[in-house]
Amino acid sequence: MVHIPHNQTINKYHKQRNTMPVFQLDESISFPPPQMAQEDGLLAVGGDLSPERLLLAYHLGIFPWYSPGEPILWWSPDPRLVIFPDDFHLSRSLAKTIRRKSFRVTFDKAFPEVIRNCAAIRQQQGEGTWISEEMIAAYCKLHELGYAHSVECWMGEELKGGLYGVSLGSVFFGESMFSLAPNASKVALATLIKQLVLWEFDMIDCQVDSAHLQSLGAEEISGAEFGERLALSVDKPSLVGKWHKR
Repeated sequence: MVHIPHNQTINKYHKQRNTMPVFQLDESISFPPPQMAQEDGLLAVGGDLSPERLLLAYHLGIFPWYSPGEPILWWSPDPRLVIFPDDFHLSRSLAKTIRRKSFRVTFDKAFPEVIRNCAAIRQQQGEGTWISEEMIAAYCKLHELGYAHSVECWMGEELKGGLYGVSLGSVFFGESMFSLAPNASKVALATLIKQLVLWEFDMIDCQVDSAHLQSLGAEEISGAEFGERLALSVDKPSLVGKWHKR
């Protein structure tokens, strides 16, 4: 049962579409129901990035996303962008790149480097990043505990691309990806999805709309459908620990 603390309305974080309150989290490891999020997906503010809170958040379909210097903001957008592994669109050009073995692909070999590259590439492109030092430390801790994973693409000994995310049950929650060479992040994603099919994963949560991911087979589903699918999938046995590519 999700506990909602008292006095939770935070007017500062209301959007113009002020249809629902934004909830203030206290020290208890709990969240309001995801369906109580605002129209833009904002659900709650505050709390911390402890492994226990993060794992509960993902279990409920909630994730943190905020700029450095802000309080922690928690989101549950509707609609939700997902990839069903069997529906992944592998283009001819990407399949050709994979067959050429332009990259050596590994799992969980360089998690800290992947997450730091994801932060750096966004900053270099002038986009800003939510991947602060606080976030890096929190997800590296989840990696140490066996719940956060990375996929790396190498040219020789140089890291050229990759992605990272969180795994619970038969769901992979994608967080970010980067590319320092053409198609590196796409190869990482394609390799991950091939592995997730073998492991019989149900879906990849891509969080919010992305034309790039939609070109690879991602699709939007309603928050209600996402919640129903998530509830069935996250309670399946989790593959905790270091991942290894078959």
